Order: sequence, then C-alpha cells, then structure tokens
Amino acid sequence: MANFLFLTHIDYTLIVVALGAALLGTVSGALGTYAVLRRQSLLGDAISHAALPGIALAFILTGSKTPLILILGAAVAGWLGALVILSIVRLSRIKYDSALALILSTFFGFGLVLFSLIQRTGNANQAGLDTFIFGQAATILERDVLTIGILGGLAIIIMVILWKELKLLIFDEGFAASLGFPIRLLDILLTSLLVIAIVLGLQAVGAVLMSAMLVAPAVAARQWTNKLNLMVLFSAGFGAFAGVSGTIISSSTTGLPTGPMIILCATLFVGISIAFAPKRGIIFDGIRQLRNRRSLKLAVSRLLKNPQKESK
Repeated sequence: MANFLFLTHIDYTLIVVALGAALLGTVSGALGTYAVLRRQSLLGDAISHAALPGIALAFILTGSKTPLILILGAAVAGWLGALVILSIVRLSRIKYDSALALILSTFFGFGLVLFSLIQRTGNANQAGLDTFIFGQAATILERDVLTIGILGGLAIIIMVILWKELKLLIFDEGFAASLGFPIRLLDILLTSLLVIAIVLGLQAVGAVLMSAMLVAPAVAARQWTNKLNLMVLFSAGFGAFAGVSGTIISSSTTGLPTGPMIILCATLFVGISIAFAPKRGIIFDGIRQLRNRRSLKLAVSRLLKNPQKESK
C-alpha cells in the first residue's frame, strides 16, 4: 500500500511538472516566432538576464516567495531592460548588439549583487531563489502551473487579437506606419508579450537557458513552413513536446536536471528540422541539387551529341 501511494505521488508530480513545461513551451514557442522573424532572438537572452534584479527586489520589498509577486518583479525589470535597449538603439548611434550586451551584463550583474546581499541577511525564507538563475523545473507546483496557464493564455489571446497588426509589424514596418498603425506602441506591446513568456519560464529553465526555450522551437518550425500561422502552431507544438519529453527523460534517470533536458530536446528538434525538413532540410536540398546536376549533365551531353538538332 505504501509503495502504491509513493508511485502515485511520483506520477502526480510528474504530471504537474510535465503540464507546466508543456504550457511554458507552448507560450514560449508561439511568441518566440516573432522574435526570430524580427531577428531579435538575443532579446530574449537580455530580458531573461535583466529580470534577475526584479526578482531580488521583489523579495527584498515583500519578503515573500509567492510566484506571482516574483514574476511581477521579474516582468517589470525585464520590461525596463528591453525598453532601455530599444531606446538606446533609437536615440543613439550604438548598434543593437552592443546595446543588448551592455544592458544584459549590467542588469545581470546588478541581480547577482542583490542575490549576494539577500544571502548575507540570513533570512531563512531566501532558500530557492537561486533556482531562477539556472532553473529547477522539478519544483513546479500546481499554483505555478495555474500562473503559467493564466498569464500565458492572456498573452496568446492578445497575440491572436492583434494578429494582423503584429504581422505587419514584423514583415513590413514601413508599410504598417504608412497605414497609420502605432508602430512604437505595437513594438512595446510585442516586447511586453515576450517579457511575459520569458519570466514565466525562469523558475523552470532559468535565466541562463530561457532564451533557447524562446528561440529553438521557432527556429525548428521555420524549417517546415513559410506561413506565419503554421509557423506559430508548429513552434508552439515543438515547444510543448520538448517540455513534456524533457520532463519524462529527466524523471526516468536520477540526477538529470529537467530544465537543461528540456532545452536539449528542443535543440534536438532544431537539428532534425534542419536535416529533414522537405523544403529547407539539408538532406532534401542535397537530393535536389544532385538531381539538378544530373539533369544539367544530361542536357549538356545531348547538346554535344546533336548540336544542330538541339539548336533548332
């Protein structure tokens, strides 16, 4: 009876963690599509690192480790970091990559300083805060899954409502501006949606690996389609499948961390997509090139054998 209860507890914990990882992968994959298509993939890395001081300040001010409070602090800090990057690029001659590296390192360094100060206070309630740096998906609880589902669902709903506007923004910003769309407001809104996706995954994947969770499913999906709607669906599916498969693999072997395993599964999907996608895959592209070379050789050989007939 005791063994049955133990196995039931393990299965229930696995279901909760897998469900949280699947929801996180779905939200990150869908919204990460926009970051990849706008060539702002590293913006997710900057936001995830910039969110650390927000987590530390939220804990210092409230003394609570309630997920919603910490996520709110992370969201505010990540959002400010992203806006600072965009403002630096728009108002100065500093390039995007330089601004991104500057803000990423500055905010991350400030966050580490705050975490060190928290550790020196001796507050017993601080245990577990460092999981936001490297992630610990195995600690996801029902309330965390509920938070990811509600906030992530709201982000997806906003994305769907503003589908046409965001589509114009990422593909033809100049044309969208000529139609009278508020480009700056849409840019801030899209950045805010990315912030939501990133801060939701900090507990599971961590600030160091969260950018891969945002980018990898979208990169894999891009190999299979040229349509935005299909790419968003494929990316969300890849993200969800990576979350579930990574959770199952890590739970089947002792000592395997769940967060990094999820990222490895997502990266595996990227590799498979790059190799086997019908239109963009390396293998099918090699086959097409081989067929084209054979056709060219046959055409040349026919021309050399019957030059007069071919010229007519």
